[in-house]
Amino acid sequence: MKVLITGAAGFIGYHVSDVLLSRGVEVVGVDCVNDYYDPLLKEARLERLGTHGHFSFFRTDIASETFLDVVASTKPTHVINLAAQAGVRYSLTNPGAYVRSNLDGFVNVLEACRHHGVAHLVYASSSSVYGANGAMPFSVKSNVDHPLSLYAATKKANEWMSHTYSHLYGLATTGLRFFTVYGPWGRPDMALFLFTKAILEGRPIQVFNQGDMSRDFTYVDDIVEGVIRVTEQTALPNPDWNPEVPDPSTSAAPYRVYNIGNNAPVSLMSMIETLEDCLGQKAEKNFLPMQPGDVARTYADVSSLQSAVGFKPSTPLKTGIERFVEWYRAYYGA
Repeated sequence: MKVLITGAAGFIGYHVSDVLLSRGVEVVGVDCVNDYYDPLLKEARLERLGTHGHFSFFRTDIASETFLDVVASTKPTHVINLAAQAGVRYSLTNPGAYVRSNLDGFVNVLEACRHHGVAHLVYASSSSVYGANGAMPFSVKSNVDHPLSLYAATKKANEWMSHTYSHLYGLATTGLRFFTVYGPWGRPDMALFLFTKAILEGRPIQVFNQGDMSRDFTYVDDIVEGVIRVTEQTALPNPDWNPEVPDPSTSAAPYRVYNIGNNAPVSLMSMIETLEDCLGQKAEKNFLPMQPGDVARTYADVSSLQSAVGFKPSTPLKTGIERFVEWYRAYYGA
C-alpha cells in the first residue's frame, strides 16, 4: 500500500501520516500550508514527518494542476483526502475559500483518483452535515438535507460527488463524518485550544449559547485508527441496496459513509471544568449567544463503523485533555 494524504501538514493529516509511516507504509504528503492558522505549527508537524525515510512531500494546492501531476507521478494505491477549508464560523465571511478547496479541490482529487488507478479514496466529511437534524444520536441512515453553514454544505456536496464517481466510474469511496476532533498538535481555532491559551494567559473564554451546548469530543488517536482501518477495507457495493427504500450510507456502487465519534456527548461546561482541573486554573467565562451556523448538540451513532471495521472510539475526555495540555505546555513552554 502506498498512500497519498492531502492536508498532511494539518492536524488529522499529520497524525494519520505519522502512524502509517511508523507502520512502514510509504506516504506521499500534499499540503499548500496556507495561513488559515499559524503556518509555523504546520511546518513543525512536517519537520517531524520528515524524519521518516519513506515520506515525500509536495507543497501544492489540491485545486491546482500541479496536484494532478503529483498523483500521476507518485502513483498511490490509496488516497486519504484530509485537505479542506475547515471551520463553520470562517465560512460566513470567507465563502470563496470553501468553494476553492472543498469543491474545486475535491473534484480535482476525484479526477486524479479516477484517472490514475487509485484503489480506494477515503475522505473527511463532517458531523456538520447533520445541520438542523435533531434526532439523536446522529445516524448515517438519517436524512441530512438541511445544512446550517456553507462549510456543512460543501462537506455534504463531497459525499454526493463521491457517490457520483463511485457510480459512474467504479471508484471506491468512503466518507468519514468526524465529530469534534481534539488532541496534541491540534488546530488553534478549535475550542479546546482557544480555551487553554486564554486560561493560561489570564484572559476570559468565550462560551457560546450561554454554555448550553454538548459535543461528541473524539480523541485524535481514535480518529486515526478509524481512518486507517477504513482505508484498508475498500468500499464495496451493497448487494442488498434497495432503490425503493434507499440507504443513504451505502449504494449499489462502491460507496460508504460512516460516523466516527466517541458515541458519548459531553456538555460544554463539563469540558471546561475538566480543562480547568487539568490546567489547575479556573476560567473567567464570557457567556454569549449561539453563533450563526452552529448547532447546539452532536452525538454520533457509530454502529455502522463498528460493524464494518470492528472499532469504535473510546478515549475518555479527561484522558484526552490531559494529553493535550501536556503537549501544549511542552510545545509553547506554558
